[in-house]
Amino acid sequence: MKVLITGGTGFLGSQLAKRILALGSLTGRSGKQEPIDEMVLFDVALPATPIPGLEDKRIKIKAGDIADKKTVAALIDRDDISVFHLASIVSGHGEKDFDLAMRVNLDGHLHLLEALRARPGKPHIVFASSAAVFGGPGMPKSVGDTTKQLPQTTYGMTKAMGEMLINEYTRKGFVDGRSARLPTVIVRPGKPNAAASSAFSGVIREPLAGVDFEMPIPAEAQHPMACYRTVVECFVKLHELEGEAIGADRTVSLPALNLTVAQLIESLKRVAGNRHLGAITFKEDPFVMKIVRGWPSQASAERALQLGLPKDAGVDSIIKAYIEDFAPAPA
Repeated sequence: MKVLITGGTGFLGSQLAKRILALGSLTGRSGKQEPIDEMVLFDVALPATPIPGLEDKRIKIKAGDIADKKTVAALIDRDDISVFHLASIVSGHGEKDFDLAMRVNLDGHLHLLEALRARPGKPHIVFASSAAVFGGPGMPKSVGDTTKQLPQTTYGMTKAMGEMLINEYTRKGFVDGRSARLPTVIVRPGKPNAAASSAFSGVIREPLAGVDFEMPIPAEAQHPMACYRTVVECFVKLHELEGEAIGADRTVSLPALNLTVAQLIESLKRVAGNRHLGAITFKEDPFVMKIVRGWPSQASAERALQLGLPKDAGVDSIIKAYIEDFAPAPA
């Protein structure tokens, strides 16, 4: 079978690719495990350098515009295909460029669903949604799968619409879709991106590298977060679940830890050992805070846990995972 990962050369996409290749097979159209003989990582541009761990001969890396219908149709060129749809214009970028967010996040999503609809059977698609679908003055302190959605960003709005489209295309029998509603994923390596949530990774990543970091979010701010390792396992688990077990609502809020910035910093100091940490200072960024204040501070995931999706053991384990996988060795 073929696996397509949109946003595939990004951090989460590449981690997911490595995990799926290590497994070697996924549940296919037959309902049984089928070996993966092709994987396409599709993104807006080719990576500047090879991605470590993705030298596998089954992998093809392709660049293009997901908002171009013909480009997307050419990607869905087999009946035996599963799609993990991670490509997206993120929160801060989406607020600054409404038109681009609509093209990529909504038009691109529709093109994928229509291309899959044209194939016989019900191809699997796992869509990466976000807790940013929640918001508004009536938002409760803790959100879950039954909380009303009132997103306060263009990004969150497109994710909410994406969830509804997955439900509808599945209800109609066009696809077998599943939406993973992600918390903030930490700790992302490399350079900061345009997501407002990027600071939750930066406050760990930069000090571990010995670099001073100015945190634009206050210490008391709380937000649902999860380790990238756990999120990748949730993606795979969602793909493998029987559709009947998920039910009519195809969106599952992934398990998360409700953490404050202060708790992240406390854990960093515990886990860092003999590393010299860069200094952390605080200076609120009005643009970032306007977005962050519209997000939920807590989330629950009873349904995900009942379905057998994993949850992080604690914040220390998240930071230890990043150190093991990405952090430079202490000087």
